[in-house]
Amino acid sequence: MDSTLVLYNSLNGKKETFKSILPNHVGMYVCGPTVYSNVHLGNCRTFISFDLIFRYLQHLGYKVRYVRNITDAGHLENDADEGEDRIAKKARLESIEPMEVVQRYTVDFRDTMAQFNALVPSIEPTATGHIVEQIELIKEIIEQGYAYEVNGSVYFDVIKFNKDIPYGKLSGRNIEDLIHNTRTLDGQSDKKNPQDFALWKKAEPVHIMRWPSPWSEGFPGWHLECTAMSTKYLGSQFDIHGGGMDLKFPHHECEIAQAESIHKKSPVNYWLHANMLTLNGKKMAKSTGNNILPGEMFSGENSIFKKAFSPMTVRFFILQAHYRSIVDLSESALEASEKGFQRLIDGISKLERLPIGDKTSDFDLVKWKNKCYAAMNDDFNSPLLIAHLFDAVKYINAVDNGLQQINKDDLKDLSKLINDFFFDVLGLLNEDDNNKENGGVQLDGALNLILELRNKARASKDFETSDLIRDSLSELNIQINDTSEGTTFKIN
Repeated sequence: MDSTLVLYNSLNGKKETFKSILPNHVGMYVCGPTVYSNVHLGNCRTFISFDLIFRYLQHLGYKVRYVRNITDAGHLENDADEGEDRIAKKARLESIEPMEVVQRYTVDFRDTMAQFNALVPSIEPTATGHIVEQIELIKEIIEQGYAYEVNGSVYFDVIKFNKDIPYGKLSGRNIEDLIHNTRTLDGQSDKKNPQDFALWKKAEPVHIMRWPSPWSEGFPGWHLECTAMSTKYLGSQFDIHGGGMDLKFPHHECEIAQAESIHKKSPVNYWLHANMLTLNGKKMAKSTGNNILPGEMFSGENSIFKKAFSPMTVRFFILQAHYRSIVDLSESALEASEKGFQRLIDGISKLERLPIGDKTSDFDLVKWKNKCYAAMNDDFNSPLLIAHLFDAVKYINAVDNGLQQINKDDLKDLSKLINDFFFDVLGLLNEDDNNKENGGVQLDGALNLILELRNKARASKDFETSDLIRDSLSELNIQINDTSEGTTFKIN
């Protein structure tokens, strides 16, 4: 089996063989949510994609330090360092403390990702918890000559930086084009150049979230937190940095510039970006109403879809597309994923009771295993892995129907491989098992009540009602047994 892992590196637009900086260890940083509202499905798509990557790296035997931040300050309403802080604005509109906003939507984010069965990161740091580190980082950038202070705010000097180290290498934008396509400053800005970005902003009197610094009472720039936290927990150079495609410019571009201005080397070896999720062929946007929250999908309480879709159906739907491709959310696509997911679950559930043959298996298990690994080793190609899982289930059904054979050793190996790929790598769950586990006590109680009513009907010689209960339960594959010691039931 070829175990060479190949990643698509956004930094050069090519697939490259993955080689970690430290043998058997991976440092991975992913830009997390800004917690000022309920997490939307587009964000979830990104985090499910990197959950897949995290899981597969661990499956290959790497010890992974996965850092995913929580942005709880510094993210203004637009990328031009203007407007209100998104969290502070929400707090002002609702007349609550900013940290109440942060707490509410951080809990929502974590609960939602848990419903999607996403693994918890190794470290989940917050921007407000690393103000000191961000201030120290600004001091270093100033010392290197790539930042300047004006009226209590500090800006990164993109033009000066570009003279020494090229700016725009990730997004493919050169500084001349940026200058040409940027409007001239109106004289009210403190920036030397429109391309410069804030490292520290002096807080206006109305700005709620503020901290003391050598320059003013203010708050850090949005791009700074990720550089501060990634270098603190992963070092000045680490393996993988991920996020949504929309963060390439300016966020990730600015991260690179900040790190290179101090360390004079590329901070990340492999940049990975998940593509966007659209809804019914259009971009998701709260302003147009073309938007749906995960909870609204799970409950069915929305005006977009006719029915509810479970977290595992949505996760399976997302993983059926490659993480770098645009995927469109629609009712027909979700229904197809729901049927496909159930077909896999039904097939996998037959593994425990498959008839074992004594002849050679009618399935080349080694070849199938190699194809599964080849799919995932090719830039985490989950849709191709899922296609191979369907092939395995087709074979399982044939064995179950007596059309093909599987021997004892191959059944054991196939069961382990399917468990590895379906449950551990893809992170999918058998929701039927969960429902039985969570609802078992309630179901037993309800059935015992029904049997008590049936016994009363029999005692009063109301055999019509008694037989109706028995026959109705039988149609639901619930078998009733009347014995001298009482009545019991068995779910077939």
